[in-house]
Amino acid sequence: MHSKQVVPDFETQLAKVQGVWRDNRSLKRASINQYLYWIRRFHHYCTAEALSPNEQLTQVGVHVFAQWYARRRRVNTENSGQGAQSALRAWAFGLSALGVEVPPWQARMDGIFQPEPQLQGFAEHLHQHRGNPEGTIKKKLAHIRYFLAFMGTRHRSLQDLLLTDIDAFLMACSKRYARTTTADIGCSLRRYLRFLLTTGQLPNDFASFVVTPVIRRYEQPLRALPWADVLRILAAIDRKTPVGLRDYTVLLLMSCYGLGAGEVIRLTLDDIGWQAATLHVVRPKTGVAFALPLLPALAHALVSYLKRGRPRRAPTRHLFLSMRAPHYPLCASSAIRHMLAGYARTAGVTAAYLGSHVLRHTHACRQMELETSPKVISDILGHRSPASLSAYLRIDTKHLRQLPLPVPK
Repeated sequence: MHSKQVVPDFETQLAKVQGVWRDNRSLKRASINQYLYWIRRFHHYCTAEALSPNEQLTQVGVHVFAQWYARRRRVNTENSGQGAQSALRAWAFGLSALGVEVPPWQARMDGIFQPEPQLQGFAEHLHQHRGNPEGTIKKKLAHIRYFLAFMGTRHRSLQDLLLTDIDAFLMACSKRYARTTTADIGCSLRRYLRFLLTTGQLPNDFASFVVTPVIRRYEQPLRALPWADVLRILAAIDRKTPVGLRDYTVLLLMSCYGLGAGEVIRLTLDDIGWQAATLHVVRPKTGVAFALPLLPALAHALVSYLKRGRPRRAPTRHLFLSMRAPHYPLCASSAIRHMLAGYARTAGVTAAYLGSHVLRHTHACRQMELETSPKVISDILGHRSPASLSAYLRIDTKHLRQLPLPVPK
């Protein structure tokens, strides 16, 4: 006789998934109640339409459910879709954590970066001949897509390219983006036009006519905070909550080691060497790996975060995760930027620039004030040459002009 597999009923599964959510410390009672509403409506929809609930737990399947729900209730589809997506994605994560097989939330690529055929040759050129890492290639291709879309609005092909098209494109960029971004886009366009000329896809050299804003090196004041302000920001973080424990550990890491956002969000549980008291870091651009001593204050913060902050059931071994199911890793420096800016406001710290690199600059300045060897600072920051430290020694000309200087008689 074949043993019949016992499938838990819906309410039993619901109770178990709530246990997963509570175990992960990721949802408040009010959020759970809201999620339960959408999950029950989704279950009713699948029963009414004779659909398998688990098979419909995809981004597309939930979108179809949201449209069905909006038609029946005569409400806005977009608002319904947002609530349903959050709830049912958390439901799918909970089922998966319990060992239930659910389909991928959305169709994913195999992880291999494949640009469209039109830009495939340019991408290979950037990789093979320019040595650009994947992140830089993706950024340059995004710039070129923007340019090609602009040409499309003018109903012109590359074979009909005129200098006026280039000028109009860069003028449009200057109205939409900062000077540094416009200059970066212009650099990508210049490289692309030179590639087209070299490969015979353009008859004329337009690259030398790409004029972009002049960005003088180190023209902006130093992007660093007084160390007292850093301490105020760290003190403003509420470490009684899982989110606060995570954010405190992230910002402490960046303050103590001068790590960039890209290095922090790539850390995994395997990068912490507890016995050797080391932290293994990989440079995102070069792939170079190195080890740092695990400072006592940071070790204490990590232990607190891992015990009381990080979700216990996570689909990844990345160290820092989103606190919302399905708890994917923090994936962009913008998350760090928003984190820093938010706590700076709470602490009453104001600065002209509060990007994700501020703590890196602050760390470098503090080390120089402590008379640390430039070679040691460069090694920690990942610079190829100690001369790169000049970026952290810029003069604040705005305040310098306000200083009264003695005039010799």
